[in-house]
Amino acid sequence: MKHTLTVLLRNRPGALSRVTGLFSGRCFNIESLCVAETYDPEISCLTVVTNGEPGIIEQITKQLHKLIDVITVNDVSEGEFVEREMALIRVKAEASTRAEVLRIIDIFRGKVVDVSPNSYALEITGSDSKIKAVIDILKPLGIKEIVRTGKIAMVRAPKK
Repeated sequence: MKHTLTVLLRNRPGALSRVTGLFSGRCFNIESLCVAETYDPEISCLTVVTNGEPGIIEQITKQLHKLIDVITVNDVSEGEFVEREMALIRVKAEASTRAEVLRIIDIFRGKVVDVSPNSYALEITGSDSKIKAVIDILKPLGIKEIVRTGKIAMVRAPKK
C-alpha cells in the first residue's frame, strides 16, 4: 500500500541527505520526493511517497523521529488529504496539431508556458491519474520531453 508522509525538518545542510540515507540504508524505496522551505525559512517540508505494509511504515516513522533535524512526521494517507503533482510536457506542435494540443490542454485546465516554432511546453497540475491521462492523450501527437515534480500533500481541514 502506498503511504504519503509529510516531514517537517530543520532547513540545515545534510538534513535531506540523512532522511534519504535512512530509506536507502534500510532498503525502503522512495517513489516520490519533494522538499521546499515552509513559511519559515528555517524549516522545510518534505513529502515522501513510499510503499509498504503498516508495520514497515510505522518502522520508517519511528526511525525518522530519531533523526536530529526532524521535527514532525505525519502519515497523511491515514486520513483525508489533498495531493498534487506538476508536470512540464514538451510536445510537437506542427501546424496540423497546434489547435488539438491547445484544446487538450484547455480541457485539463493546463497552461502553455513556452512556445517555439515546432513545439509547445505545457504545464499540468493535479493528481497522478490526471497527469497520466494527459500524457496518454498527448502521446500520439508526439511528446518530446516530460519533467515531473514529486507529490506534495496536505491533510484536509476539518469540515466543521
